[in-house]
Amino acid sequence: MKLWVLVLVLLWGPVAALAQELSALARLVPERSWVEDRRGGLEVELALSQPVPWRVRVLDAPPRLVLDTREVDWTGLTGLEERSDAVLGLRAGVVRQGWSRLVLELDGPAVVARAEMLTGDQGAKVRLRLETASDEDFAAAAAVPEPEGWALPAVADLPRPVPRGTGPVVVVLDPGHGGIDPGAERDGFSEAGLMLTFARELKDVLVRDGGFLVILTRDEDVFVPLEARISIARAAGAHVFVSLHADAIAEGEAVGATIYTLSEEASDAASQALAERHDRADLLSGVDLTAQDDLVATILMDMARTETGPRIERLALALESAIKGAGLRMHRHPRQTAGFSVLKSPDIPSVLVELGFMSSERDLARLVDREWRAKMALALRDGLKAWAEEDAALSALQR
Repeated sequence: MKLWVLVLVLLWGPVAALAQELSALARLVPERSWVEDRRGGLEVELALSQPVPWRVRVLDAPPRLVLDTREVDWTGLTGLEERSDAVLGLRAGVVRQGWSRLVLELDGPAVVARAEMLTGDQGAKVRLRLETASDEDFAAAAAVPEPEGWALPAVADLPRPVPRGTGPVVVVLDPGHGGIDPGAERDGFSEAGLMLTFARELKDVLVRDGGFLVILTRDEDVFVPLEARISIARAAGAHVFVSLHADAIAEGEAVGATIYTLSEEASDAASQALAERHDRADLLSGVDLTAQDDLVATILMDMARTETGPRIERLALALESAIKGAGLRMHRHPRQTAGFSVLKSPDIPSVLVELGFMSSERDLARLVDREWRAKMALALRDGLKAWAEEDAALSALQR
């Protein structure tokens, strides 16, 4: 019988116990793995060195199959899809602590007709079969919610929100990228790793010297969907949201820090390209957040942005002034606009700070320099303090 809904397989019994006893990560055995179009459907066989807990489901926009497993080394995966017309792309990486994700981008709607793991002396095999489905059946399968306890990220330990103007200023720092999405890479460094390091250092400065309450959207090298980053900020009652990046450009040269605020109209072509590349990360990990707004929600968000917009402008100006005041290099256009998804919270002042460009040898040298990062952290602290004091004063006047 065909399965027209989410197939969820969590092997938490004897197989899970066995996997937990083994010290090494499971790894793909590519020579015994394949992805092919067979008998009118798509069949997948993935040989692993050992059994692991796993689950599989489909997602839409675009159609894709998502296989989540306990950590697996997917080396050798590239090219397995070449014998299938139904698979447009194949990617894998870390999606959350302890879990890997394999994503197969499909050429159309399909559902899981069979899913099983076979174990033996040579390890384990994950066998899947997908069959073409109607738009209605596929939509129903893709809409099945995540099981309790799986949704990314867990926010149970976030502080209880406090009203604006009372208690410490709550700052949510968002180290860009992570896990399956390393961001820009150069000379053995990744944007995800550098930004996580800087976010931790900046948090220490803000808490120790600024009296802020600071939350990180991620404190490990894991993938956090764009929507979840905003959800963390909202759950924490954030007064301000700062996303941290250090990108690269393919052509020309760009150096120095840049502060981005939200605009549907990007200030230049480079800004538009950066926004598109950052937001593409969600699709790479099997998550797509496009077309989420309905008409009523859009109107309400526009109303909220009417109040938040001037606060964001003051925030960007305060950060720019502090960075320049510290004698740190900024881009020749230090304040720009772009449609970054992480800036779209209508009621939380949000900025994206590109600390520099990894495509620039000089910027990369600064990013890996602990002393330079310390100076930048102090500058951002001073900018946030100046903004928070002005924002509180203006808020008191408005009451």
